[in-house]
Amino acid sequence: MKKAPTKAMKSPRTQAIHGEFLSKSWEFSHHLIPPMTASTTFRLESLERGAQGFSTFGAPQDSAKPIWIYDRLEEPTTKMLEDQLALLEKGECAVAFGSGMGAIASTLMSLLKAGEKVIAHKTLYGCTYSLITNWLPRFQVNHELVDINDLKGLEKHLADSKTRVIYFETVSNPILEIADLEKIASLVKAANKKRPKENQIYTVVDNTFATPWALRPLEWGIDFVIQSLTKNISGFGTEMGGAVIAPKSFESMLRVARKDFGAIIHPYSAWHILVYGISTQAIRFEQQQETALKVANFLEKHPKVQSVTYPGLKSHPQYKLAKKYLKSPEGQFAPGTMISFQLKGDMKKCQKFVDDIAKTSYSITLAVSLGLTKTLIEVPGFMTHSAIPDDQKDHCGIDPRAIRLSIGLENAQDIIEDLAGALKKV
Repeated sequence: MKKAPTKAMKSPRTQAIHGEFLSKSWEFSHHLIPPMTASTTFRLESLERGAQGFSTFGAPQDSAKPIWIYDRLEEPTTKMLEDQLALLEKGECAVAFGSGMGAIASTLMSLLKAGEKVIAHKTLYGCTYSLITNWLPRFQVNHELVDINDLKGLEKHLADSKTRVIYFETVSNPILEIADLEKIASLVKAANKKRPKENQIYTVVDNTFATPWALRPLEWGIDFVIQSLTKNISGFGTEMGGAVIAPKSFESMLRVARKDFGAIIHPYSAWHILVYGISTQAIRFEQQQETALKVANFLEKHPKVQSVTYPGLKSHPQYKLAKKYLKSPEGQFAPGTMISFQLKGDMKKCQKFVDDIAKTSYSITLAVSLGLTKTLIEVPGFMTHSAIPDDQKDHCGIDPRAIRLSIGLENAQDIIEDLAGALKKV
């Protein structure tokens, strides 16, 4: 058995391929690639061992001999994925789920109870908006949608004894706002000094747009980081998954929530994300954001385009914040793979442009999701964010004409030519 290399020898890019070298979750030193489990239930050597597995579920286990019982509780492939995700985000532990929304819902349900309040940024992914404004109120969990970077306003909400969670996206979907993580975390920390231990406020962020290659929120004092593994981390549009990177003290609660809610990830998906997605994410992400900057520059200069929002452009209203927070583990500016833009004119021009892309473009596909090898285009106000009522879209920063572009691995010039061809027709 090889001796694991020292920490000093591991660069983040190499860690993404080799992980911890030898997993504590499953001894597979004779495999070059981690194996995949294919069993929903596991053999137990004694009744005592089985009883111990159930009674201690969620608690720290003997890593030399973990007790595997049933897929919905825990299984080795998912555990290896979780170990790797915690490593990438520089967190104490990670818990994987069947989808990003499974991770978000389970985290909020774990941290909140009736009579308490979640303060969320006004611009959220449509399904997250629906969860917070439609489902949580049914359990008497209240909410306020605010500008998370309005620090004076946030401070007032932190003084409310019912506030328990501050939730936002590090780079907002779809308008690419940058949250000032350090200042937000500092305000929460100051508020918590005045609160008893059982009434602390927790910061929960969705880091899907940035990914751990561009931003690691735990380094800035955030408590919980959520990733939709379906997006850039998986990267190929074949698997769904989500994860929460959390303090070790919350691992048991999150695992029990996953078990009881049934929000598990299938071992097959966990294996594909671990083996293919994570190991190639850095090289995919960097190629995609190199193309994204070229496409954003083209759009910004086009006479038929009203505005372009991309963190890599100096015209981004929070360019300084982007430069501060969006950095790869190797210290390079990492503005990401997502672009938001609007055409001059009314909604009809927007529709005509997107329909033409859908019918005639070779390199751009009209489809939801993001972070995949293929370039995807959509109109959030009518698609991914349609759960937000029309009378609330303006408050939430959702312009119905805004177009979201997720850059893939195609040749940059091919993407630009397809955009230019569609723009000629509007």
